[in-house]
Amino acid sequence: MDASVIYIIIGGAAAAVGIIAGKFIFAKNHQTKLDDAERQAQKIVADAQSNSETLKKEKLLEAKEKFVQLKAEHDREVLDKNRKINDAENRIKQKEQSINQKEGNLDKQLKENEAIKENLNRQIEVVNLKRTELEKHQEEHIRRLEKVAALTAEEAKAQLVESLKQEAHTQALGLQQEIIDEAKQKANKEARKIIIQTIQRTAAEQAIENSITVFNLESDEIKGQIIGREGRNIRAIEAATGVDLIVDDTPEAIILSSFDPLRREIARLSLQRLVSDGRIHPARIEEVVEKTRRQIEEQVMEIGERTVIELGIHGLHKELVRIVGKMRFRSSYGQNLLMHSREVANLCGIMAAELGMNPKLAKRAGLLHDIGKVPDEETELSHALLGMKLAEKYGENPAVVNAIGAHHDEVEMQYVISPIVQACDAISGARPGARREIMQQYLQRIKDLENLALTYQGVEKAYAIQAGRELRVIVEADKVTDGDSDKLSFEIAQKIQTEMTYPGQIKVTVIREKRAVNVAR
Repeated sequence: MDASVIYIIIGGAAAAVGIIAGKFIFAKNHQTKLDDAERQAQKIVADAQSNSETLKKEKLLEAKEKFVQLKAEHDREVLDKNRKINDAENRIKQKEQSINQKEGNLDKQLKENEAIKENLNRQIEVVNLKRTELEKHQEEHIRRLEKVAALTAEEAKAQLVESLKQEAHTQALGLQQEIIDEAKQKANKEARKIIIQTIQRTAAEQAIENSITVFNLESDEIKGQIIGREGRNIRAIEAATGVDLIVDDTPEAIILSSFDPLRREIARLSLQRLVSDGRIHPARIEEVVEKTRRQIEEQVMEIGERTVIELGIHGLHKELVRIVGKMRFRSSYGQNLLMHSREVANLCGIMAAELGMNPKLAKRAGLLHDIGKVPDEETELSHALLGMKLAEKYGENPAVVNAIGAHHDEVEMQYVISPIVQACDAISGARPGARREIMQQYLQRIKDLENLALTYQGVEKAYAIQAGRELRVIVEADKVTDGDSDKLSFEIAQKIQTEMTYPGQIKVTVIREKRAVNVAR
């Protein structure tokens, strides 16, 4: 046999032996792994059995504890229910005892009442006998009285009734006066309460208007352009606007002077346009002033419309709306007229609502009460009467017309809102800070008040207090009686009303005091 063949055979035999040996080794390793796995499985089963036994014992203990706890709770509930049942039984027994006791008392009272009833019947019989005897004696007495007085019973009765009537009439008059006085006190108290609540609920504006306006310039060189050659420009501005222009040494400023705020505003806006444009000559001045005047008219209308919308007033004539807007550029004693009218309107609305009246109608009257102060033409009528005519002309409600005319007592008040408007006008105008007054005029008014009171006989001293809102007059007790004090207070108030001019109202208080002084030594 060839050597190569032998090598091949030997190599194949060696390979076969190697394969068999490998399989044997693999089988042995696999058997070892299976034994390990079996041992681990047995250990896991043993651990599981041990854990299950432990868990079983724990659950049994928990179940026993739960059972003991539930049993204890059940026993407590049973004890509570038994205790409540025992308490209820005790209460029922007490009620039964009380009812039995009350039944016994009632039986006793019934017996006593029967005895009292028998006693009363006997007493009634005695009273009836005595009444019969008394009637007989009374008839005998009446016959004797008629014989002595020469009057029959009917005539005496008529005289008695007449005297009782007179006495009752006198008492009724006294009672009537007391009721009237009490009603006045209550009415005054309620009126003060309503007025105070109304004032507290309304925000007040302060007086801010002036009679001059300062127009600021960028430089003093513009003053020469405004004055113009030989002063022709400044004369043209003053002629077109009706406002005095004061050009002095004040740096970078010109003063516009006029008591008409509307004219001052037209002059201010016109100057502003002229200075911005740079073309300042008479023809241009007239053109700009006219254009500004038309713009102000539109602004006035816009202010009026905005005011009536804010106050919730509808259906107002356009001319009245224009007059309302025009009030923005008017003032009275330094108080802006539109702000004053708005304040009066709000006060009237609140007060009318408090009194159960129509607040919208009251607001309308309050807003329009001073429209006579901004007339388009000069007139000799007072502002109240002129305003009344304007309101009547433009179809306002008769109550509003009367309130406008009567708010200064120039016509008779015919509607309930008239005194409301008058009171609210006084509240707005008389509050401190509402109207500005020159110090000299204020001091003179105070002095005139005191001097007026001192002219009366028996007046010892007079003091104007509360910024001239009250005048206190001290009289001599020997010369002035209590009755004279009332008369003196009335006369001084009437004289102040007719001879003096003042905002709001003035209270006159007359004080009469008698002092008796002795010294013990």
